[in-house]
Amino acid sequence: MQTRNDIRWHPSSLDRGHRWKATGQRGATIWFTGLPASGKSTIAVAVERALVEAGDVAYLLDGDNIRHGLSDDLGFSPGDRAENIRRVGHLTRLFADAGVVALASLVSPLKSDREIARALNDAAKLPFIEVYVATPVEECAKRDPKGLYARARAGELKGLTGFDAPYEAPESPDLVLDTTGADIDGLVKQVVDLLNRKREL
Repeated sequence: MQTRNDIRWHPSSLDRGHRWKATGQRGATIWFTGLPASGKSTIAVAVERALVEAGDVAYLLDGDNIRHGLSDDLGFSPGDRAENIRRVGHLTRLFADAGVVALASLVSPLKSDREIARALNDAAKLPFIEVYVATPVEECAKRDPKGLYARARAGELKGLTGFDAPYEAPESPDLVLDTTGADIDGLVKQVVDLLNRKREL
């Protein structure tokens, strides 16, 4: 990491414990990873709604949405993907530190990139939950809501994760879900239950 002499970290007058006690909520990051069309965003949207309706402050950082603003200067090269995940990892850390449940839904295909996001949260001693949405590629290609797999098969799209670009499945995720024919409410309950257990530690 580059040393900067012209900037200084300006601490808040509120420590995390005081902030969380005052707001009545403990922050955390839930990171959803999986192939395109695996159902990551579907689950993340439902988890966000369930948390908010239960009185929690939660916010979804969806991969496509992030690329409309914060990362609209990035493409899909390995370097750009890594930078996108680095940015989102910092965002989740800030949200979680503030007491918000940050939900990140990104393909994030490489283990090394996902480890950056986890390390940022771990270094700040914030709960980090990695949810691997392990829907098989055949099912993802069957859904294909954006037509990505069809374009890849036709040779119109290069570098699609799971088709002609690698996806490194998590080796030790905190939770594994498969959305094939699944009851979304049941999957949401698994995520929320795990979150509540992690926030009690």
